[in-house]
Amino acid sequence: MTKSEALFERAKKVMPGGVNSPVRAFAAVGGAPRFIRSAKGAYITDEDGNIYLDYVGSWGPMILGHGNEAILDAVCRTAANGLSFGAATALEVEMAELIVSLVKPLEMVRMTSSGTEAVMSAIRLARGYTGRGKIVKFSGCYHGHSDCLLVKAGSGALTGGNPDSAGVTEGAAKDTLLAEYNDLDSVARLFEKNKGDIAAVIVEPVGANMGVVPPKEGFLPGLRRLCDTNGALLIFDEVITGFRLALGGAMEYFGVDADLATYGKIIGGGMPVGAYGGRREIMECVAPVGAVYQAGTLSGNPVAMAAGLCALTQLKENPCVYANTAALAGRLADGIRMNTGCTVNQIGSLLCAFFTTGEVTDYEGAKKSDVKKYADYFNHMLRNGIYIAPSQFEAMFLSAAHTQEDIDHTIEAVKAFYPKEETK
Repeated sequence: MTKSEALFERAKKVMPGGVNSPVRAFAAVGGAPRFIRSAKGAYITDEDGNIYLDYVGSWGPMILGHGNEAILDAVCRTAANGLSFGAATALEVEMAELIVSLVKPLEMVRMTSSGTEAVMSAIRLARGYTGRGKIVKFSGCYHGHSDCLLVKAGSGALTGGNPDSAGVTEGAAKDTLLAEYNDLDSVARLFEKNKGDIAAVIVEPVGANMGVVPPKEGFLPGLRRLCDTNGALLIFDEVITGFRLALGGAMEYFGVDADLATYGKIIGGGMPVGAYGGRREIMECVAPVGAVYQAGTLSGNPVAMAAGLCALTQLKENPCVYANTAALAGRLADGIRMNTGCTVNQIGSLLCAFFTTGEVTDYEGAKKSDVKKYADYFNHMLRNGIYIAPSQFEAMFLSAAHTQEDIDHTIEAVKAFYPKEETK
């Protein structure tokens, strides 16, 4: 028995499924999850000493690679002064100033401890600001695990084959309206049926929790127009796309401004953190200035702020990271496309190989993927020292630490899984 297998047996006795987050489980691909001991650059090492080329990157935030020296130094220096105060610090002011300087539509931000908390708070704020109760979300888009958003969610919920969670009451979900991603007509119909009742439309500007599904041309501008016409707010869930597609996130990349945006662990250099922000008139509805309550003892934690400041400053000073990682992702996407029968979606440093031959532009298209084939593929890649998500419905993330040689090695492993005659 390997060390990872032994740890998994111990874990299952004290943690549901042996994990603290379902996407870490290998239920969809078989076997025991690898327990990771360390990481550096583009590589992770498990408890048995196996080294893997990593395309998960802690589910996105490690855009500069694992174990970035400057970030580690900032964390150690800050931690030496104390881990948490439950009081205001200069670092959280500096972080807020940096974020609003980089994301032009944002005028104010509020820190949280996770992306889930950020989205939950943004939804409450939208309802408080508009005085309306209903929200629109899209099938296959994941916005964290708060009750009202666990309706046809993507990510781990989709992988487990149970997109609607037990324990979510009818009352919690009744004000959540479902639209189809990349389908403006489905949104327009909801506005028509619920005149004056919709507070906000929340969307992943790039669907990144049902694989990677970019928006069709006109989709995001169309959402902006529909929200403006109907007096609703547009919320971009940028937990994945924020500071990854571009310094200004999806709003900069696509040239569409949202009223509110939410962020996750990338703004903490990988540490537990989140944030939501928007126009001043909206954000000043949040306590203690306004009547919309939200609080958190660890919000703006100094160690997380130091890590995030260092990470975002490096990205600001080295904008070539975006072009370089996008080029590598494009090279990898082309290599997979040429050597398999898969549909490969790629945008920036994000990509996903869907085990289907059809176009994937929405949740229904993603669900046509052959998950058994993906499981075989996943295990083949793992045996070849390449760590990808243990789920068909997650993204691959590239970082500044990945090299051309890493991409070539990955493509060779793909070729070995798909013999030449199979791709004809």
